[in-house]
Amino acid sequence: MAMDPKQKTVVQAVSLVLVMGALAWASVPFYDWFCRVTGFGGATGVAEVGADEILDQTIKVRFDASLERDMPWQFKPVVPEMEIRIGETGLAFYEAYNPTDTPVAGSASYNVAPYEAGGFFIKIACFCFEEQVLMPGERVEMPVSFYVDPEIVTDRDAKHTNHITLSYTFYQIDLPEDMQTALVSDSDTSIN
Repeated sequence: MAMDPKQKTVVQAVSLVLVMGALAWASVPFYDWFCRVTGFGGATGVAEVGADEILDQTIKVRFDASLERDMPWQFKPVVPEMEIRIGETGLAFYEAYNPTDTPVAGSASYNVAPYEAGGFFIKIACFCFEEQVLMPGERVEMPVSFYVDPEIVTDRDAKHTNHITLSYTFYQIDLPEDMQTALVSDSDTSIN
């Protein structure tokens, strides 16, 4: 049994909407994966240990910090720049402060500039791998351990890089459920 032209058009339109919706849904995780694999967009690599080789060549690493609009914290790098040998493990700290009278949870997004250096900037440990919760008035120093892969000196696009900027942006997220539950039960107890 053949469909009439109107039914065929409706089926095609619905199919197109479903395919476009599926592509839109898949685009964010696919783009994230693509950036991590290629270093595109300043995405960094991740390793469990430092580099096997340390070169005599040095590179400057600048640290940048910002907050998404409405994030109530104060956030800054402890040291704005350091010079390390390529392949050497570096350790930098960022300071975060919650000046409010309530706990605030945050998560950090990051990127590296110039983009062609992203795949050569390798994080060993980073506060950005986990959600952070700061209590009222709490101030913390959060570490990031990293190195610049020695392969950067032979890469056609990245070999002339003499500085890398690591940027973090903190944005507010919902408090973990256990903390939300504790705050609700504390407020219920204080009312009674």
